[in-house]
Amino acid sequence: MIRSDVLVVGAGLSGLVAAAEAYAAGKTVAILDQEPEASVGGQAHWSFAGLFLVDSPEQRRLGVRDSEELALADWMASAAFDRPEDAHAQDWAAAYVHFAAGEKRSWLKALGVGMFPLVQWAERGGYGPDGHGNTVPRFHVTWGTGPALVAPFLDELHEGVAAGRVAFHFRHRATGLVTTAARVTGVAGEVLEPSSAERGERSTRRVTGGFEASAAAVVVTTGGIGGNHDSVRTQWPGGGAPERMLSGVPASVDGLFLPAVEQAGGRLINGDRMWHYPEGIHNYAPVWPHHGIRILPGPSSMWLDATGRLLPPPLFPGFDSLGALRHILGTGHDYSWFVLNKTIALKEFALSGSEQNPDLTGKDIRLLAGRLKPGADSPVQRFLDQGVDFLQADTTAALAAKMNGLTGDGLIDGTELDRLIRSRDLQVSSGFGKDPQLAAIRAARRFTTDKVMRVVPPHRLTDPAHGPLLAVRLSVLTRKSLGGLHTDLESRVLDAAGHAVGGLFAAGEAAGFGGGGIHGYRALEGTFLGGCLFSGRTAGRAASAAV
Repeated sequence: MIRSDVLVVGAGLSGLVAAAEAYAAGKTVAILDQEPEASVGGQAHWSFAGLFLVDSPEQRRLGVRDSEELALADWMASAAFDRPEDAHAQDWAAAYVHFAAGEKRSWLKALGVGMFPLVQWAERGGYGPDGHGNTVPRFHVTWGTGPALVAPFLDELHEGVAAGRVAFHFRHRATGLVTTAARVTGVAGEVLEPSSAERGERSTRRVTGGFEASAAAVVVTTGGIGGNHDSVRTQWPGGGAPERMLSGVPASVDGLFLPAVEQAGGRLINGDRMWHYPEGIHNYAPVWPHHGIRILPGPSSMWLDATGRLLPPPLFPGFDSLGALRHILGTGHDYSWFVLNKTIALKEFALSGSEQNPDLTGKDIRLLAGRLKPGADSPVQRFLDQGVDFLQADTTAALAAKMNGLTGDGLIDGTELDRLIRSRDLQVSSGFGKDPQLAAIRAARRFTTDKVMRVVPPHRLTDPAHGPLLAVRLSVLTRKSLGGLHTDLESRVLDAAGHAVGGLFAAGEAAGFGGGGIHGYRALEGTFLGGCLFSGRTAGRAASAAV
């Protein structure tokens, strides 16, 4: 029997934060996870570690004028809450934006977490002042990416292990909650055989025994469903999930414990709200099944659907992920294309993930400075050389032939592709132009970060000096559940009647990052890891107070 004051189910970021808070409050803590120790930290370790901050020192140094009022207005416009059960989520949203505009930056700094000084601009929207998107840049990249964000909490817990007050139990898969007198008092589950799987690799599921764990408070932080494509398809809004998808998270992100929480009385809500990306590419060196990487694009690529038609404004690269995804799938196909040239790719393509950004992850300023040098062995260049989705050609006719050859669909008309590119180049050559995408590019270059490292000056795609031409096939990439366990502002799990289930708390993606869906329908980016931090901290403190 495993005994502790606070029991945390899941050793991802939200679980580590909750456990660290409970340990700091003087409690004994047990942490369960079905994966081997090599995968501690979960998805956060693999992340680019972008964090949503409001009116930060980094923003102010770049001349960005932000405020809590503006950020909350952007959040609510993007979330578009429209369900009675969204009441707690709206409270969570307001509380989180207040945290992001206040204590969040100083709290992280005190933990030794630094920020890359050039703030990025994600989800730019384009639907007017009351529409989806970030009015200003708010995406702050953690200096050291995901591993640096996980480290301070893991270090604190290792201190607790040495003190005899924290215990990790890897390869312990929770399968059910134990309830005594209408209160959750523990967890039952299976012990899995030892695994030598490296971080992120699929581990075995052979059961060698069972276990029980008891505690005065149980915190569920088991994550979402992005690695479980069957569940993703089942919950896809309105049905019609794409047949072919890539995974942006390991297979262990399976969501299998959530129904057990529901059986114990917890309410799952907003399962149809999900956040998947349309800009996924096959990883040429996969770690987990169907391993995909997301391109974080600048605004200059032409975005074509599978039939070769331009996506309509404002669905430019980096403006509205969900809107682009819906439009692409509405064509009846599950893929799209970026058409660009090498100059745009090397400057405007960033790749999501700590392992795809060795300069930022390793805090290597020299490597970072050399990323854009001609001939540099950058992560993007490796995908240009080895990625199955990346095609290069000197002419539009040759590029169209390669696009059709890769998919086998024969949907790209070479003459029409040439016409689209030449029409776009004619607009560039004018120096003014009526193309709204070119207007967006020029507007982006008014911001220092974009001008320095994210957006190339407008130029002709067919200019040989910037060649060759490129086409990148983009697939749907699974990533986040936006719904989850319904929680109040103290992270207590609620039942169908809206009452707290005694002894039960939830945080992170398992709780929709707070309230069963803090993002509503759309995220502003940088808010997933931040949601894990905020809800994990809240849950750890509330669970400790309840003991």
